[in-house]
Amino acid sequence: MPTRLILRRPDDMHLHLRDGAMLAGILPETARHFARALIMPNLVPPVVTAAQAQSYHARILAALPDGADFTPLMTLYLTETTDPDDVATAHASGLVHAVKLYPAGATTNSQSGVRDFAAVRPVLERMAEIGLPLCLHGEVTHADVDIFDREAVFLETVLDPMRRAIPELRIVLEHVTTKQGVEYVQAADNMGATLTTHHLVINRNHILAGGIRPHYYCLPVAKRETHRLALLAAAVSGDPRFFLGTDSAPHTDDAKESACGCAGCFTATNTMSILAEVFEQQGALDKLEGFTSTHGAAFYGLRQSRAQITLRKGDPIRYPACIETGAGPVTVFDPGFDLHWHVET
Repeated sequence: MPTRLILRRPDDMHLHLRDGAMLAGILPETARHFARALIMPNLVPPVVTAAQAQSYHARILAALPDGADFTPLMTLYLTETTDPDDVATAHASGLVHAVKLYPAGATTNSQSGVRDFAAVRPVLERMAEIGLPLCLHGEVTHADVDIFDREAVFLETVLDPMRRAIPELRIVLEHVTTKQGVEYVQAADNMGATLTTHHLVINRNHILAGGIRPHYYCLPVAKRETHRLALLAAAVSGDPRFFLGTDSAPHTDDAKESACGCAGCFTATNTMSILAEVFEQQGALDKLEGFTSTHGAAFYGLRQSRAQITLRKGDPIRYPACIETGAGPVTVFDPGFDLHWHVET
């Protein structure tokens, strides 16, 4: 087995950076290993307009460590009052690379999301015309739908009708968590899908068996082991429709470890080491570069990264248990197994 890998510098096609002191504290964790990242817009207030995206972009660049080589790829938050012309202008400027649709109430800071899908159809039609991808948080939020069934129901009741109505729309089904989601993307045209680091590692037992583990709680919630195995098979398959989007989502420990803890796993720090371990276990190290570095760029029409990173296998590496930020400590995701792949930039 190889003990040294040279990869194109990876891209993270789904990343939460937050803002203010949290942004300053956790941005270096991504910029250390990644060339680019698609930045999620669910701030408070959300990043809805081109002007807001430009302002957020400037704050991210200002927070970068000296000498960091990292490009934030901006997104807009879709609301029922989003202006199609503003979206088109933002895309034409080269600033905005996707629009994010959150069903209202689906996850952190999604209160401004979409309730009436008919209301956003003019924006979606304009996006289809200009080739701007839609990133979907693929869950329904109806109270009568079990939380473990939300993704499967979304595929049938929201995504399929949307694709029939606007077949030219390019869609990324984000953080897929189910076998049904994998199979839907495999059978679809004009679609891609992101897979997270943590969903390749944990199933719902990791959250609930033997006590509640809040740092494994995320949305979409991890599912049964059969679903995790389907995600893993897709990730290592070499299928270019599947690519890395960590959904790394920092919350301070007091917000996670509470009576009503926040959803999100923070994986930016150790993702590449985890993925190398996982792909090695599957005998698929030759597929790692595609998953992390080329498939996502190809879907979004980006040039392939010319920079490289080197991973070397050695003694277990000890990542910090948490990242100290000005907003408070953020616990780093623990995969539950030793990591032997050290990342050299």
